[in-house]
Amino acid sequence: MSTIRLGTRRSALATTQSTWVADRLRAAGHDVELVLVTTDGDRDQRTALRQLGGTGVFVSALRSALHEGRIDAAVHSLKDLPTAPAEGLALGAIPVREDPRDALVARDGMTLGELPPGAVIGTGSPRRQAQLLALGLGHRVSDLRGNVDTRLAAVTEGRLDGVVLALAGLRRLGRDDQVTEILDPIQVLPAPGQGALAVEIRADDRTLREAVAALDDPDTRACVTAERSLLAALEAGCSAPVGALADVVIGDGGDELSLRGAVVAVDGSDEIRRSLTGPLDAPERLGAALAALLLEDGAGALVPDLAPPTSPTGGSTTRTTATPLGA
Repeated sequence: MSTIRLGTRRSALATTQSTWVADRLRAAGHDVELVLVTTDGDRDQRTALRQLGGTGVFVSALRSALHEGRIDAAVHSLKDLPTAPAEGLALGAIPVREDPRDALVARDGMTLGELPPGAVIGTGSPRRQAQLLALGLGHRVSDLRGNVDTRLAAVTEGRLDGVVLALAGLRRLGRDDQVTEILDPIQVLPAPGQGALAVEIRADDRTLREAVAALDDPDTRACVTAERSLLAALEAGCSAPVGALADVVIGDGGDELSLRGAVVAVDGSDEIRRSLTGPLDAPERLGAALAALLLEDGAGALVPDLAPPTSPTGGSTTRTTATPLGA
């Protein structure tokens, strides 16, 4: 086929991720050209994401370029991708996932437990803010936007005591040597899809679908599909205080999916964490069932914009309860 025009945001992290995808397509014998696209989220680095509209702020320009034929495929950080399907587009590949956990970069090599009460931690994510406050360590949280280096500089220049970022992004940029603590998901659950990339294509482009299919990792796709199904069933956007993480585990009948979810009040005053296991081949059903369980147990009272409770999806899903924080 002709040269694949691969659309990417302009940030260092986005171009690094897209180059990773491009290199693997080139290794498979394809010619690839990176096309830089500026998104609304890149234009405005000061306004909080929830005020910019949250969901889709980093992807709408790339999707427009796809629809208009200016690019053939787009590379997204999957956690930024809205859960609702985009008309005429499809996820051609979800490559193998990097570590999905969050990471702390703090002054003097400190961990969360070592930072004193009153320490100020920067993050632009309501999900991270809520879970950090829920830990009850007395830290303050400051809204922080900007690229990775800008956020890290807030610590090295002494403006903040620490920042929390996705470990995957730090690793892809070679900045993980600055991490002072990798946050356990028992404390801080990552965003649905965090650490994973998505290669989006036009749904009717069968030639390109075949070209990118080799990049797809079935286990990663199953895990992030369950996480995003939970988010979709809650009717929550990617900036909502909702965490989710799925893992492939060995069950009595073979491989299964284990899914953990958390809904946290933005001020950290309360939280609900639950987990379920289910068949590996039914990730959407598992995500929907866990969302229903969270809503049944009061998640809507913590985040009023969430969907109303519904009956859990039936099937062979097993109901279990995650250990609460502080237990």
